[in-house]
Amino acid sequence: MKYRTIGKTGIQVSSLCFGTMSFGGNADEETSKAMFKRCREAGINFFDTANVYSQGRSEQILGECIADCRDEIVLTTKVFYPTGKDINAGGLSRRHIMLEFEKSLRRLKTDRIDFYFVHCFDENTPMEETLRALDDLQAQGKILYPAVSNWAAWQITKALGISAREQLARFELIQPMYNLVKRQAEVEILPLAVSEQIGVISYSPLGAGLLTGKYGVNKRPEQGRLVEEKRYTDRYTDEINFVVADRFNAYAAEHGLHPATLAVAWVMSNPAITAPIIGARNLEQLEYSLAAIDVDMSPEWRNEISSLSITPAPATDRAETLLPSWT
Repeated sequence: MKYRTIGKTGIQVSSLCFGTMSFGGNADEETSKAMFKRCREAGINFFDTANVYSQGRSEQILGECIADCRDEIVLTTKVFYPTGKDINAGGLSRRHIMLEFEKSLRRLKTDRIDFYFVHCFDENTPMEETLRALDDLQAQGKILYPAVSNWAAWQITKALGISAREQLARFELIQPMYNLVKRQAEVEILPLAVSEQIGVISYSPLGAGLLTGKYGVNKRPEQGRLVEEKRYTDRYTDEINFVVADRFNAYAAEHGLHPATLAVAWVMSNPAITAPIIGARNLEQLEYSLAAIDVDMSPEWRNEISSLSITPAPATDRAETLLPSWT
């Protein structure tokens, strides 16, 4: 396992992060703990969860897993999405952040969170309110660093400006969606991270299963997240994505690699990415993603794979402008 530094924090993390969204849901407790053990054997020290995964059960199981190795683990969790029917049981208000943070600590059986993510943007709460709450948690030693997921680059940049002006703890880790068919992060989020020396752990490297070899123009299984969950159906079922999946599957076969392994390796090869977040429902799925550790992808090889999908237009929308070499 290779290790990389998160931005300017000095914290060393494995080049793969394991996401525990399946814990207590698609993976029962026994399977979840077996996957955690396998990740540790592979050298992974970086684990991501959220307070809403499996209604908090993911945090509980992960808390049990890390009980005897907490100081060796870099741990993240998140806050934003509703955790109940009460009108205030969601968002990024100081009230919701403080209440949910304490619940996460109890479920995870820990005294601090290494990186605490705001899970999505809250248009009803001023950024200053949210950032001040996160700064207070850091000052209390309860979180080491604030982090941000699913915000646009302009929102992150605005927050960085507020943090600098008000001398508040700034975001040190960004979590965007990023895979071969969802490359919007290349336009502004990844350049922002490089410019400001912020770590990046990207999610969905397999495109909810689209890039695992199961899907294509004429390959549509009856089961799977792309079929069973509306958010993934909405996100990935444009016809062009299945065309890309076919191209990618053929390319992986030509190079003797499982598509899932190659998909994770492609994300990992982007210099702006600290660690892709991998996930799995079982040990068999996990092994395909772990195998990406052994794929040494050159920039030329990465560019070949990138050409299988559509490169997003640059931020200025001038197609003739060359994108920077890190893409």
